[in-house]
Parts: sequence; C-alpha cells; structure tokens
Amino acid sequence: MGDVRPVLVVTGTRREGAVLDEGAGIKIIAGGGDAEFLARELAREAKGAAGCISFGMCGALDPALRIGDWVIGAILVGRREMACDPRWIASLSSSLPAARVGPIYADGHLITNAPDKASLHRETGALAADMESHIAARAAAEAGLPFAILRCVSDEADANLPPAIAVAMRPGGGLALGAAFSSIMKQPSQLPGLISSIADFRQAYAALATGVRAVGLCLGCDRR
Repeated sequence: MGDVRPVLVVTGTRREGAVLDEGAGIKIIAGGGDAEFLARELAREAKGAAGCISFGMCGALDPALRIGDWVIGAILVGRREMACDPRWIASLSSSLPAARVGPIYADGHLITNAPDKASLHRETGALAADMESHIAARAAAEAGLPFAILRCVSDEADANLPPAIAVAMRPGGGLALGAAFSSIMKQPSQLPGLISSIADFRQAYAALATGVRAVGLCLGCDRR
C-alpha cells in the first residue's frame, strides 16, 4: 500500500469485512464482541490511518426499517455521544441515496428483543444499534480521525433474536459455532427463530455486498 494511509473499518465479524477489498486503502478490524481486544487493535492502528468507520450489520430500532436497508450515522448515542464527520456523511449519502441518516446507538450489548428496541428508539431517537460504534468513535476521537457509521439492517425492530445469536461471536470476529450449538441443545425451542434469523442475515449480507459496490473501495472516505 506504500504511503497510502488506510481507512480503519470496524466490524463485528470477519464475514462482514469479507465483502470489502482490504488491499484497496482499508484495514479491517473485527471485534467479535470483545471490547478490550477491539480497543487495543484500534489504538495500535489509528495513528497511521486516514479515518475510522463502523461498518457492517445492525439491528433496527426504527420500525420503518426493513432487512437490507442502509443507515448512515449522523451522531452516535449510547455509551458515548459523538457526531459523525459531515463530509463523510455527504459522501456516503450521495452513493446510497435511499439510506436513512440519523442517530445510531451503541453500548457494547446486543439488543435482542423487540421491547428493548422499542424503548431505545423512544428514549434516544436512534434508527439502529450495533455493538462496535462506541469503541470506534473513541479511537477516532483519541487519534483525531474523521469518524463515520455505515450499517445494513439484519434484524427488524419487531424481531426477537434467539439466544444462540448472542453467543455466536468469537474474539477477532470468528464464529463460535460450539457455543451456538450448546445454546441450541440447552434451549431447542429457539431453533425456528434461529432459522428465521439466519435467513434474514443472509438477505442482509447480500444487500451489504451490493451496497459496498456503490460506495466504493474506501467507503467514501476518499471523496469526503
């Protein structure tokens, strides 16, 4: 990559990052639900970066959002409050004109049930929630980097995620299949919901890949 400063792309899982071309001006860091690991990796990489973007899947809090819809963060709310870079927002919006722009919520927890989603939407006005944006925001603020959030809806506001989903991530962004299987064995009644959630995730991944082609190699940072 020579002297090109990469854009740090923060995801939950490696699969989310797999839709991107890491050799084209970006550095993907998957947190896998491990906040301390993600913070360490971002602190190590941030000094030589051009920007930091929280990217991948999200859970809808706004009931109008559907699977595969895109949301662009205007401001982060939750554990940390931080405005996103306005020029980066404009760049992303021009590439994804159908995307909703607004607050995104993150506090490190997976929001798994519809009542909690509804409560957060009422209290914060957030469109959607993810598990990594607050950590990415802190790293960007400490390094003086522009910050953005670009997420694709993988579960709707009225969806209740099964317990196996909550334990399915490993540190570093891999899938904890053993933990998920163990959860199913302990609570077999969640299997229909799990199958439905996986179908939604597949639809969202397809939308993620399509949207990335519209946004471009550096996720709009190069046009801000």
